[in-house]
Amino acid sequence: MALRPRPAQSAVLLLAVALAAVPTTHASARVGVPAATAAAPAERVLRVYNNNIENLVVNNANGTCTRVSGPDHLTSMLVDDAGRTGTAGVVAPDLLIVQQVRGTGQAQAYADQLSAKFGYPAGTYQAIVAWADPEPWGSTHKCSSQALGDLKKKQTNGIVYNTRTLSLASGDISKYWSAGWLKPGTAYANGAGCTLYKPPNSDPDTTDYHKWKRTSAIAARFTIRQTGTTVFAATMHLPQENRQNACAGDGSTGIANTGINLGADATSLLNASTIRVVGIDANRTGIAASTLGGFGMTGYGTKATNGSSKIDYLFIRGGVQPSAVGHTVSGTRSNHLALYGFITY
Repeated sequence: MALRPRPAQSAVLLLAVALAAVPTTHASARVGVPAATAAAPAERVLRVYNNNIENLVVNNANGTCTRVSGPDHLTSMLVDDAGRTGTAGVVAPDLLIVQQVRGTGQAQAYADQLSAKFGYPAGTYQAIVAWADPEPWGSTHKCSSQALGDLKKKQTNGIVYNTRTLSLASGDISKYWSAGWLKPGTAYANGAGCTLYKPPNSDPDTTDYHKWKRTSAIAARFTIRQTGTTVFAATMHLPQENRQNACAGDGSTGIANTGINLGADATSLLNASTIRVVGIDANRTGIAASTLGGFGMTGYGTKATNGSSKIDYLFIRGGVQPSAVGHTVSGTRSNHLALYGFITY
């Protein structure tokens, strides 16, 4: 079941043109106010990307960290039809599924930087985040500079979307759902030791007490303005423990023993959608492209995404165009390489 947090934990920030108030008990936050929508392009291609942007801080091999600007990250990730970055053929994306943003502030800034990159008014790109302002956790985050490490202490997951091509009703945002994990010191027993990664099963120590929020997933159902086609998108970030022991919840190893799970609200939105997209930092290697085949989705991306490991996945139901670079963007300015799929509809 999808879970609802305490009101003090998070808030829905839904800022509409009419500034309509919304309940503050929902875990998701919709960021910004949509600009007046322009006519949708005649081209019928939905451009989708997935990336763990690591709070726009890159960890270097020597223990230092480098801060990356939103525009620089976007330039390094967005590609043309041949999979090349930085060319005149790069077209404005429709969906960016991201992990590890700091919350509403960074998500809104990132969305507005994307709008500016393509000459659109601020607010053309909107964002949904699982937690508007998650509590900080962790110590150095493997950065020799504490100031840069501190930028990674607040983490949540989000979806950025283009209001020129996609519309979103407030009722089509799912409640967040929790990942699963194997608490250290617990016997795995083929998944029997798995629990939900949320209090009281999460890290009990002060330093990592709020770490579980980085793995809260969120989903939404959009409508393509030009055709009325429905589009489901979800973003997930599974715990590091999922690499060794797949856990998706209480006593569960997840779909095909991968640790992947879809919340009840998200599943309802998915079942009511024609195009379906799920982006995941699974912290686990070897997840098959057929894993979400029961939902009609296929995995895209053939290369390692984090060092020598492939731990990031993009699953799509729809007519995905072939990619000369294996749907993987080398040179992405993040610890993770971005994945993409251009969907004809």
